[in-house]
Amino acid sequence: MIAPLEMTLDELRVALAPLLPGNAAFDGWTPLALDAAAAELGVPADRARLAFADGPAGMIDAWFAHVDSRTTAALTPERLAGRRIRERVRMAVWARIEAVAPHREALRRALAVLALPTNAAHGARLGWRAADTMWRALGDRSVDFAWYSKRFTLTAVYASTILALLDDEDPDLAATRAFLDRRIEGVMRFETLKARLKPDPERRFSPLRFLGRLRYPPA
Repeated sequence: MIAPLEMTLDELRVALAPLLPGNAAFDGWTPLALDAAAAELGVPADRARLAFADGPAGMIDAWFAHVDSRTTAALTPERLAGRRIRERVRMAVWARIEAVAPHREALRRALAVLALPTNAAHGARLGWRAADTMWRALGDRSVDFAWYSKRFTLTAVYASTILALLDDEDPDLAATRAFLDRRIEGVMRFETLKARLKPDPERRFSPLRFLGRLRYPPA
């Protein structure tokens, strides 16, 4: 393992990423949080700031990239084997929820930063990257429109589940689990009904397409 003081700036970003949310919960996504993370890792604060010259959005980006890596690591072929697509998708979203749930205050602050007009496009890219990471980990090989529609919809699924998480005060995240299950089951019922009304064999229900019809829950 490379010693922190010998790391390149890119390597330092990766090493600091998991330490950032614990400090951002108290200091926000600010230089103070970055300095505290640098102290934990044992590197000079000025070098850590060089690694995050892109500021708060870059710090959040690095943390979310760390969550991407954890998600991929959690979705092993062994765990996915023999499971239906709805179960696989649920596992993917839940792997991310488990990664961010211990840092809900940092997540709340991160979303506020990304909601700023100057960061909105960056935030959208991070949401898309999360969906792409999940589908790739699930072995998705779709092409053309299906590739885009599945990622677009999963971005919405994950974003709405994150909002449910932020309002969930149950230590077991029961409300968040139920929220995610309702979204998936609702879509499965819709697709099954549609398939019965349109028996054309070319339009038969396919679990791989179920996310393409997912919508946000009623207000």
